[in-house]
Amino acid sequence: MADQNKTPSHTWKEVFDVIGINLTLTREIRYPMVNATPFWDPNQPNQVAFSKDVHINLPGSKIKSFIRLYIPVDLPWKTKLPLIIYFHGGGFVSLSVANVEFHDHCNNLAARVRSVVASVEYRLAPEHPLPAAYEDALRAIHWIKSQALYSLHPDPWLHQFADFSRVFIMGESSGGNIAYHVALRASELDLEPMKIQGVLLDQPFFGGVERTSSELRLIEDPYLPLFMSDAYWSLALPFQANRDHEFCNPFIYGFDKVRRLPRWFVKDDEGDPLIDRSKEFVRMLELNKVPVVYRFNPGGFHGVELENNTAALAFFHDVKNFIYNTRAAED
Repeated sequence: MADQNKTPSHTWKEVFDVIGINLTLTREIRYPMVNATPFWDPNQPNQVAFSKDVHINLPGSKIKSFIRLYIPVDLPWKTKLPLIIYFHGGGFVSLSVANVEFHDHCNNLAARVRSVVASVEYRLAPEHPLPAAYEDALRAIHWIKSQALYSLHPDPWLHQFADFSRVFIMGESSGGNIAYHVALRASELDLEPMKIQGVLLDQPFFGGVERTSSELRLIEDPYLPLFMSDAYWSLALPFQANRDHEFCNPFIYGFDKVRRLPRWFVKDDEGDPLIDRSKEFVRMLELNKVPVVYRFNPGGFHGVELENNTAALAFFHDVKNFIYNTRAAED
């Protein structure tokens, strides 16, 4: 009988070709990058948001990082907006806030949800294995707290347009994993006057040694085949850790900390190999009596909102309803 914990034979060259790392272990830019657009761009007649890059180097830190801030072009008069702290996907090993797919996604997230979006740049594995991305995410949260406290270097967009009492942590794929872990860490901190009101996970990248039915059903999925999931975890996890490490498998170590967060939103699609892990995550939240809203869509695929406008609009609708505290999905 075949070992279900093994994947079909694939090479590391295939993995690196997908990620954009050549065999000399240097990175190549495989995906289009775009600059922030802090002003009206005549080349974008349908521009829906402004954006700018802000360095968030905290005093005493040797790590240089930045966030890309987004605000809608048609800001409401004298009304502050919820703040979404966003983490992009890429298996912990590739992509950036400046990649065009995430840049466009955050533009539309700001415009459609009526929110300020802070998209966080974080260090990538394998040069910086986990928990480096979690540390960078938490650094961004500390910086936003300093802004809420009226720091010596206030950012005018945040102070004019962001409501620090309505902060949401959100991530897509590996960014969903980051959102989960950083939300748990943040729940142990005094972040006043900033208040985290909820966590939103879009196709969160969780794993485990034991395969799920959806992983086996979609083993050679064109968007996230199982051999690529395994490769991402091999490159991202601490040395010699397996997929039952707490960074990968949240079900191994209990759910006691999730009760500290007020509300959760989980979204996934039946065509995503990760769907069974998302369903188990929701089940565990419900067993722990944690308020959760979820949406499991028929069809779809991993990263569908980044490529399909209809799926993106439905997603933004659910996110807006959740953030503005109305029913976002039919449980």
